[in-house]
Order: sequence, then structure tokens, then C-alpha cells
Amino acid sequence: MSLHLSDDFLSIVLNETPLLDVRASVEFEKGAFVNTTNLPILNDEERTLVGTKYKQEGNAAAVQLAESLIKEEGKKKRVAAWKEYLSKNPDAKLYCFRGGQRSQISQQWLKEVGIDITRLKGGYKAFRNFLMQQTQDISASTQTLILGGRTGSGKTILLNKLDNSIDLEAIANHRGSSFGGFANAQPSQIDFENELAYKLIQFNHKKFNKLVLEHESHNIGRAFIPKPVYNNFMQGGLILLQTPMEIRAKIIYEEYVVLELKEYEKIYGDKALSVWVDNVKQRLNKIQKRLGSEFYIRLMKLFEDASAKHGLVEVKTLYLEWITLLLRHYYDPMYDYQIKKSSIPIVFKGAQKEVLDFIKSKEIKI
Repeated sequence: MSLHLSDDFLSIVLNETPLLDVRASVEFEKGAFVNTTNLPILNDEERTLVGTKYKQEGNAAAVQLAESLIKEEGKKKRVAAWKEYLSKNPDAKLYCFRGGQRSQISQQWLKEVGIDITRLKGGYKAFRNFLMQQTQDISASTQTLILGGRTGSGKTILLNKLDNSIDLEAIANHRGSSFGGFANAQPSQIDFENELAYKLIQFNHKKFNKLVLEHESHNIGRAFIPKPVYNNFMQGGLILLQTPMEIRAKIIYEEYVVLELKEYEKIYGDKALSVWVDNVKQRLNKIQKRLGSEFYIRLMKLFEDASAKHGLVEVKTLYLEWITLLLRHYYDPMYDYQIKKSSIPIVFKGAQKEVLDFIKSKEIKI
């Protein structure tokens, strides 16, 4: 029986090929790849039992135990689930942890019902190693332009207008500030690293001579950029996007109030506003010491007034006042201090159109 193997990992990344992960759920939750679906051949409990048997009595005994746990009915259910997935994703490839018995048996079972699927040579481990090596190599060889600017300047808006940029905050599902969390959770660290690798490889394939990134800290929420990669990113020149306070406050209002509440509504329904208000108050509490007692009380009162009147015409004015105070007295001094300390050379300052023109003048394909 001929079973196909592939280690053409580059093609998988460039095409974002669908992947069928037959590892146990507990393995998948720790980290997987872009466009991957988990349909395990062994559930978490079965995997533990089989793994223990393997350590105690060897491979043959472990395989025998797995077969007895799955049984014929279990085999049919698993194959049916894989068939359904592959009917929607006919180009998918298959993997387990090391490309060993779990994916090979899955591949054989599919072959028995007339479906040929290619499995990844070396499995998850080999593909993951490829991605991490590519991340190191590309970040080390790529020149960067680092887009900075005070909070609310519209850096993400500008990044999304460029073909030679990567939005690190989008990958981390976090906006990188005390109030930067979204309604849904951040990815696992491994998922974050894997998606960053995909983005870097895809960027590298476009052959631009400069990569544009936002000026981030090492951590974006709970996700962190591996230190050697972060150091590589920060070797470029710094561009400061300058945006008037009034516009910045409106950008923050749209992103952190209007759009964020819509996301909360998708998850929490009628409870969205109360959950969001509680979360914002928790975030304010976390920075209370930095704000100082008097300013903290003032901000909390203003936010409570705004959220209590949510839905009324004048509420936007209250939110904008609250946001402006936070920007002027908390975020701006902190960012200005960071810029003074930064060793990254400033190569340009300007408004959005000026910055776009400057970056596009550097967009030379190699």
C-alpha cells in the first residue's frame, strides 16, 4: 500500500494548506498551525494509557492496546469524521507529533476507504522546527522600518494600507496596552509563534526590501516575541506617526468602545455592556498606582458616568473626555519617556499621508 509523504513545508505556508491534526486534544491546545483542524485518532485519556503502555512494554503492546481501545466502531467514527473534513478540504495534509504511527495508521484507514492523503514527514515536530528556523533566518536578514507614535495615532490603520507590513498585534490578538485585550482570548504562545513564522515567510516570498512593523514591546499581552527575533526586528529605523489629540481620541473611541462592544455582544449577548464595563474597571484598577489616587478616582467616576448613560446621545462626549484624559496624563508621558530612552534612530516624523509616502518610497522589491 503506497502512502505519500511530504516535507515541502514552504509550499504549505505559502498556500496556507489545510492540515488535519490527529494528535490528542491536549497536544493541539498547546499549539498547532495556521488553518489546522484537530480530529484525534486517540483522545486524551487513550493517549495517556497508550503512552504508558509504550514506556512499560514497548511498541507492539502499545499498538495492541490502542486497537482494543478504539475497536471497530471507534475506527468507523474517526474515519467518518476525517472523510467529512476532507470532503471540504481535499488538499489537506495529515500529521501527528513525529509523523509516526498515529498519522500513518490514520493514513492507512483513509486509504482503505479510497482516500489518499499526504502526511507530513517528521510530523508536527519537523514542521515546527522549520518554522522556528525560518523565523530566525528571515528576521536576521530583513531590514525593518518600525512604526511608532503615541497611543491612538492610527498605526494599525496605516499598517493595513501597506503590502510590506506585518500586524503583530493582530497575530497576538491584543493591542499591546493596559486596555488592549479583546473579548476573545489570546492564542497560545506556540500558536502566536507559528502564525508569526507564516507571516514572515509569506512576506519574504514577496521580495520587498523592507518590512514595516509597529513599535512594540517584547510582550504583546501575554504573547511574547522570542528575544533574538525581537532584537532583529528592532534593528531598523523608527518612524513617528504624528496625529492630533482630537483624532486620536476618536480612533480610540471607535476601537476600544464601539468595535470592542460589538465583539462582546457576539460572545455575551445582552450581558455584553455589563461584562465590558467590569473588564474596563479591572484594567483601571491594575494601573491605579501609576495613575495616583486622585486621578484614578476622577477617571473612574467619568467612566462610570459614561457607561451608565450608554446609548444616550451625550455619552460619546463623556467617553471622549475620559479617553483624552487617559491619553494626555497617562499614555503620552509614558510613551514620550520610552522614546527618549530608545536607542532606535528616528528616521522620519509626520502625519499619516506623509508617513505613507515615505514608506512607499522605500518599497523596493529585490
